[in-house]
Amino acid sequence: MAQKKSLFQEFTKGIVKENPVLCLMLGTCPTLAVTTSATNAIGMGVAATAVLVCSNAVISLLRKVIPDKVRIPAYITIIAGFVTIVQMLVKAFAPAINDSLGIFLPLIVVNCIILGRAEMYASKNPVVPSILDGLGMGIGFTAALLCMGIIREVFGSGTLFGFEVLPIQILIFILPPGGFFVYGLLIALANKLNTKAGNKVVENPCQGCPMSKTCKSANIQECAVQNTEKEVATDVG
Repeated sequence: MAQKKSLFQEFTKGIVKENPVLCLMLGTCPTLAVTTSATNAIGMGVAATAVLVCSNAVISLLRKVIPDKVRIPAYITIIAGFVTIVQMLVKAFAPAINDSLGIFLPLIVVNCIILGRAEMYASKNPVVPSILDGLGMGIGFTAALLCMGIIREVFGSGTLFGFEVLPIQILIFILPPGGFFVYGLLIALANKLNTKAGNKVVENPCQGCPMSKTCKSANIQECAVQNTEKEVATDVG
């Protein structure tokens, strides 16, 4: 019973409590770029979720085989393989979405959410929890994209999934400033929901890192750069 509850928690944590976009602040580039319509948001979310689940499963299976020094290149290679498969499927069965997403579809390879879950969770946990973690994070990512896509499309274009719903168009919503505005509102809403539910809002994406207590980095980007420099220095030395 406790194990089922734990697996359920692993699945649900990425939807609201640790939503990768609204709480962990990961994957903001595709979030702001492709959410000018709800259709694009769903396309990107489903594609990223498929890659996230599959890569988490494979990396978890190989976690005891992949050498620690080459783990990041190995993760990227695995992720790139699944991204290629997903991109080919999208081109074959949904060419319109492929054209709309453009370069952001292949750029799933370097999406911080996917690489972050591989490093922080899949490489340290069994297959089933890793799959559920990837599925939950993917659903949370898709939900955040869809919320932004619906708001921006309805107010910016006056349509929803291509059907007219408003007689007016507020063009700023489909422009970058509108994207940041909607993104900020959704972050505030997610924080409010977490506070009401008694969940502690995740302020530090590096909290799972074993070096988090001694690390002086101000954000996850600086931390990633410093860790990379340390690894390079070690290899050179």
